[in-house]
Amino acid sequence: MATTMAPGEERAASEVLRALARHLNCLNEDSKTTRKRALEAIKRETIDKGLSSGVLQEVFTCLLKSLLKCLSDPMERCRETAIHMLGDFIRCVPQPEDSLPYLMPALTQRLGGKEILEPAEELRLSMVEVLTLTVEVCGRHLAPYLDDMMKILQRTIVDPFPDVKRESCKCTVHFAKSVPEHFHMQAESLVKPLMQTVSHQHSRVRVSTIEATGAVIQYGTGKNVDDVLSHLAQRLFDDSPQVRKAVTVVVGDWLLHLRDRYSYFHKLIPLLLSSLSDDIPEISQRAADLWRQTGALWEQENEDDLKDKMDFLLTPPDLYPAGVARPGLGCRELVVRNLSNLLPALARDMVDWVVGTRVKTAQLLYALLLHAEDHCTQHLQLLLSTLYRACTDPESDVVTNCLRSAKLLGTFVSPEVFLKLLLVHLETPSSSSSPHTPLMVLAAVLGGCSGDLLKPHLQKIADTLVQPEVCQEYQQTVYLDQLLSCVDVLLSLCEKDCCSVSLQLLQVLVTVQSLSTEPQLTDKAEQSVVSLCKVQGLATVADLYRQHMGQLLQWLSASQKTWTSYSPQRLQLQVIATQSGPVIGEFLPLLMPLLQNCLDPERDPEMRLHIFTMLSKLLLDATHTLDSQGRFCEHLDVFLLELLLPNLVWKAGRTAAAIRTSALSCLLALLQGGAIPPSQLLAVEERLSPQVLSALEEDSQLSRLLACRSLSTLLKLIGPSLHPDALNNIYPEVLKRLDDSSEEVRDVALRALGLWLASLGKDYNSQLYSQHLEVMFQQLLLHLDDPDSRVQDTVLEVLKTGSGVHPALLKQEVEAVRDKQRTPVYCDQLLQHIHFQRKDTV
Repeated sequence: MATTMAPGEERAASEVLRALARHLNCLNEDSKTTRKRALEAIKRETIDKGLSSGVLQEVFTCLLKSLLKCLSDPMERCRETAIHMLGDFIRCVPQPEDSLPYLMPALTQRLGGKEILEPAEELRLSMVEVLTLTVEVCGRHLAPYLDDMMKILQRTIVDPFPDVKRESCKCTVHFAKSVPEHFHMQAESLVKPLMQTVSHQHSRVRVSTIEATGAVIQYGTGKNVDDVLSHLAQRLFDDSPQVRKAVTVVVGDWLLHLRDRYSYFHKLIPLLLSSLSDDIPEISQRAADLWRQTGALWEQENEDDLKDKMDFLLTPPDLYPAGVARPGLGCRELVVRNLSNLLPALARDMVDWVVGTRVKTAQLLYALLLHAEDHCTQHLQLLLSTLYRACTDPESDVVTNCLRSAKLLGTFVSPEVFLKLLLVHLETPSSSSSPHTPLMVLAAVLGGCSGDLLKPHLQKIADTLVQPEVCQEYQQTVYLDQLLSCVDVLLSLCEKDCCSVSLQLLQVLVTVQSLSTEPQLTDKAEQSVVSLCKVQGLATVADLYRQHMGQLLQWLSASQKTWTSYSPQRLQLQVIATQSGPVIGEFLPLLMPLLQNCLDPERDPEMRLHIFTMLSKLLLDATHTLDSQGRFCEHLDVFLLELLLPNLVWKAGRTAAAIRTSALSCLLALLQGGAIPPSQLLAVEERLSPQVLSALEEDSQLSRLLACRSLSTLLKLIGPSLHPDALNNIYPEVLKRLDDSSEEVRDVALRALGLWLASLGKDYNSQLYSQHLEVMFQQLLLHLDDPDSRVQDTVLEVLKTGSGVHPALLKQEVEAVRDKQRTPVYCDQLLQHIHFQRKDTV
């Protein structure tokens, strides 16, 4: 285009050009210094002089070819000056597009070849900046140079210098906006270099690349969306907030302005919704604004289809999450219409090997369900299977977000529908390695529902939870914890309505306590039992057990014939018996047959061992447990003769010995706990004593000790009432224990002999049975000379007791051995005691 100049400007231009003639000639000199000075002089005479734009236009036209030639100058400083002068001229002249026929080929030669001709990266940056400036000032005039621009940008976008990459991306954005009607024809050629650069180590380069990608797709044919989506999705995990923000803005713009955006909604929506949960408030807020605009635009474009919904779907569903703004109708409809395309891909990403991907996917699932509302019902099967897998994730953030999603299912889906699937999954878990996940999801789903909606289904839920394959099949802590969570949710939501399923819930809680190996979990289960009491208005846990004890014992009795040491029922019995306190004493008619079956000598030895241990604890506090009603005596014969004594019979083997030890412990607890009246004990003594006396010969020190203690307690209770023959059968076996290897057994045996002597009442004829007493005194006097002074002291006290039975015989035996004793002082004390005792008697 010809430039019309004022006469004055023509003269000024002519004068400038005459002044530059010599400098232009110097540009062809071989001397680098000369060329550099010439370029600097040209700059002083043109750019630096502040000439009018018209004069500069004429001068630029004449200087252009010379300046472009300097772009190939061997001297870097000359090339640098030439590039800066070109930029200054393009910025100042009124018609920079006149330079394009010469400028573009020159820049293409320097920047757009297969090999980069410009070695200096700073100069490459300056040339790209000049190109960007050219695009900004020339705009649509660059349309004929589309090929040249694409050649340059394809090379400079992947330039090694990061700043060149950034400037090239900036240039791409301006160029796409300047010639949109032509840009789309070759936009595809920039996708590959941009994707090669999008993961550059510099965050600012990544930001620029993403912005350029947005423009290329926006003004391109739209066919390359799939080629860039995966790369942009990865940038959502970028450590740089600016990069994530750039992705958010680009995707939002596509959803609003992309020509064929309806075809890509199902691919773009997840990217934008993922940004809603970004840690940076600015990004999440920007994503929310763009998403609202997208929904509003779609709503406006599809107003006719949404008329009914716009009138009737304005009220949020009941139980809508508190503090959460309900998305607009357009946003909700966009998600609903694309949900079938989104969920399968989401299910795959939920098990991705990258943790960040799984976390983002779990957050996205929550956002999708929040939009889908009751429409997620038709996808429930896929959603549940996805949640089951996700809840096994080792990353806590994944599990937390999935449980939030599960809670939304409870809010939006009818209990009748979700229970039909969930309860079946409880009974037949799909993954044996993670059987707790259906319980975890069920607890979360129930948490999103209301008590009123759950009330008709309480019985079905409780019946499922109490089934053996659900509550007794697995003993992992995580499984029991989730089982407990299901009960807690029902108690929290349904409260008084739980009265109808109180038995089933108590059975589940008993099972959790019985199988738990973690004190914290056990404490939680006990708290849940207290909560079950409160919702029914019961004052204590004992009241709750009283309400259901008969049913609980029948529940256990139904399977008693199959019990082993590994059976959960044994542990359940232990929990029920210990936690019910005095209530267990009210149901002895049901308990005794159960114990009788469990303690049959033919049953599992280890199970019997555990049962005896439990009974020992109960019998030690019999007045508050088994004998709380004072009725244990009615079952004493059965307990002693059919439960205890058969298990005291000697059998070979360590296991049998352990059973006898535990039975002895139980007998001792019975004798010491006060549950057996002396009259009844006297009636069974004849059958009881032989078993206890035989236990004094056991290999086990503990068994011998328990047997000695049992005899001591028996003598305390009924010693004076025993027949002399019964008494005479006891002491010989006890005397043998004075030589026991265990000091503790010897001490207890000595004290038992003291009790034996104290039990010799008026019915015991000391003259008739003097031989028994003689043996007793002789053996005791032997141990009066024991090396252990403590034993000597104890023997002395026992003999002092014996002095009241037959003092003359004792004196005779003491005097017979006095001179042989290593410590005759004990004999002297004993003789002195006998003397004073006889004197007092006289």
